[in-house]
Amino acid sequence: MAKNLVQYHGTGRRKSSVARVYLRSGKGTITVNGRSFEEYIPSAAIRLDVLQPLEATETTNKFDVLVNVYGGGLTGQAGAIRLGIARALMEVNPEYRAILKPAGLITRDSRCKERKKYGLKKARRAPQFSKR
Repeated sequence: MAKNLVQYHGTGRRKSSVARVYLRSGKGTITVNGRSFEEYIPSAAIRLDVLQPLEATETTNKFDVLVNVYGGGLTGQAGAIRLGIARALMEVNPEYRAILKPAGLITRDSRCKERKKYGLKKARRAPQFSKR
């Protein structure tokens, strides 16, 4: 049985993605859905975006990050993971809020897909107009 296992939890959402993030004290390993972080998110730019909260609080090598994420696409999932990490870090130390808030890492991005309207092809795309 694991002794003295302290775990911090944060939930992140973005578009239609939901990420459950768990922080455990460790060396900085990130596991997403049982796969390595680099394997799950191949884009370096998106990886940098996800790591922002850890780099802002200088805790990159202090915690192992365990993530369960589902729904949406890669960008939405990355945004959900980022918010989940930020919320878990605030659980670790409430003083991190002063660092994360000005960087805009606590705010949930509420933008999502607009619904399709009747008479239109998509949410706003009207059918092509024909004069004759």
